[in-house]
Amino acid sequence: MTARVVLVGGGNMGAALLGGMIAGGWAPPEQLAVVEVLAPRRAVLEGLFPGVAVRALVEDAPADGAVIAVKPNDVAAAVTAAVVAGARRVLSIAAGVSIATLEAAASAATAEPVAVVRAMPNTPALVGEGAAAIAGGSSAAEDDLAWAESILGAVGSVVRVPEYQLDAVTGLAGSGPAYLFLVAESLIDAGVLAGLARPIAEALVTQLFVGSAALLADRGDPAALRAMVTSPGGTTAAGLRQLEAGGVRAAFLEAVMAAAQRSRDLG
Repeated sequence: MTARVVLVGGGNMGAALLGGMIAGGWAPPEQLAVVEVLAPRRAVLEGLFPGVAVRALVEDAPADGAVIAVKPNDVAAAVTAAVVAGARRVLSIAAGVSIATLEAAASAATAEPVAVVRAMPNTPALVGEGAAAIAGGSSAAEDDLAWAESILGAVGSVVRVPEYQLDAVTGLAGSGPAYLFLVAESLIDAGVLAGLARPIAEALVTQLFVGSAALLADRGDPAALRAMVTSPGGTTAAGLRQLEAGGVRAAFLEAVMAAAQRSRDLG
């Protein structure tokens, strides 16, 4: 039986996409497949996703489309194998692997056009709150981009960008969770320094992030929200003054630029 989509790579991100597609009704489990080379992981996937075809080899999982979720060095071989097995749409979530590389791997398997879409997701996709960007290849039409959006949209939001902007997306949204986790870690330590027990500081900071994110999503305009919290001459103003004096804003700018440049270097 030919599946609608095969996930090539059953790691955390591949499993998150698979779970999101099933939960969102994208396709019933019987129309999906996943390829994982590690036997213990295959056993885990079989337990997590009853009805999904779990295979060790791509050639044993023919599908109309393929999502490539393997390490960058394995991407070209995975694309070629998926196309040989019948895929005519390919969505790659591998960091730094260009559309040109993906299309070359596809053309090595068939003379027919293969729609290639390159994506940059991020780790909040693991809890259904990801932020991803996609860029289409030379044979990717509107329906191919919509197909890719529907898959990634099962675990978060999706935007379209030209491929050259994916490095900026990597530096901002791809690496961004690590920046925020570092801020959370620092705030917890600061709470402890100020006299709070660590479990209390952790609980407060966690809810601080959850609540602030919900407020930002609801109202937008982070500058206005910051001003709303900042009374003239108050405690928040004093704290913000110290952050500005420490160059926090500039540090974030430099972090995003450095990560984007590293993404370009790796590509």
